Amino acid sequence: MQYRNFGLSGLKVSEIGHGLWGVGDWPDSEDKQSLEMMQLSLDLGCNFYDTAAAYGNGRSEKLLCRLIKNNPRKELIVATKVPPLNDKWPADPKDKIEDVFPKKHIIETTKRSLDYLGIDRIDIQQLHVWDDGWAESPIWQEAAQQLKDDGFIRFFGLSLNRWEPWNGLKAIRTGAVDSIQVIYNIFDQAPEEELFPLCEEMGVGVIARVPLDEGGLTGKLTKDTKFPKDDWRAHYFGPENLGQTVERADALKPLVPKGMKLAELAMRFSISHPAVSTSIPGMRKPENVKQNIAVSDGKPLPPELIDKLRAHRWDRKVAPWSD
Repeated sequence: MQYRNFGLSGLKVSEIGHGLWGVGDWPDSEDKQSLEMMQLSLDLGCNFYDTAAAYGNGRSEKLLCRLIKNNPRKELIVATKVPPLNDKWPADPKDKIEDVFPKKHIIETTKRSLDYLGIDRIDIQQLHVWDDGWAESPIWQEAAQQLKDDGFIRFFGLSLNRWEPWNGLKAIRTGAVDSIQVIYNIFDQAPEEELFPLCEEMGVGVIARVPLDEGGLTGKLTKDTKFPKDDWRAHYFGPENLGQTVERADALKPLVPKGMKLAELAMRFSISHPAVSTSIPGMRKPENVKQNIAVSDGKPLPPELIDKLRAHRWDRKVAPWSD
């Protein structure tokens, strides 16, 4: 495992982190298996775990607590998130921050997460949705500073809405943001335009999420793929998205180097940009943990291959099926 600087925080994070949405919310998740996969990723060098208060209403955080307690001699970097009080995903620019992230809500949720996680301080607390119209509001900045002053968190960040990497630039420029979480993969390359350069300039750590496009970049989907009704992917890969995703993934396959699979190519791309601190795939099977972590071997993709992948950028707009 290779490690990178997390902005100017002083933290050294594993290039491949572990995203814990699936262990908290996905219908087929079993706690025993989830904990085994988290232990496996830790044993293989992962030190960055991204969870959220909303993942299973604390289930994911409680599982991470067990991992921490089972490994007292290992230092884990814990990132979690405060859900919107009004329960709107993604953020609606028409809403006021007072109704979405009031100071009391941010602080109380953080304290509850600390209880669930069983730790004294969270390394990175994030707001789970964001709208840049709130950037100049003192509410979120005061909450972040109070949590730092009280020793409840070390750093504060934002998780940006799907396909809106521009919707966070104002907040970063306030200087009150230590980290940004954003979708970044072969299809979703837009963060490279403005977001990544600004993060590098301001010393902001970058958490790249959805490196495999919810499974669209694994190369395993077909136009006949169906997911159980209670699986979130049944909604995401509905008729508006599945066909296009499969066609675009198939178009990538001729570029996959010999001996490599499309999923590996996608994972390697997700850590190809120097602004990215860590990429956080969801990993719920042993083979996925091993395969994803194996890409952090210090062997970057050739520049000429990355240039060819640029042609496969897919600019999408938020739609009801993508929430």
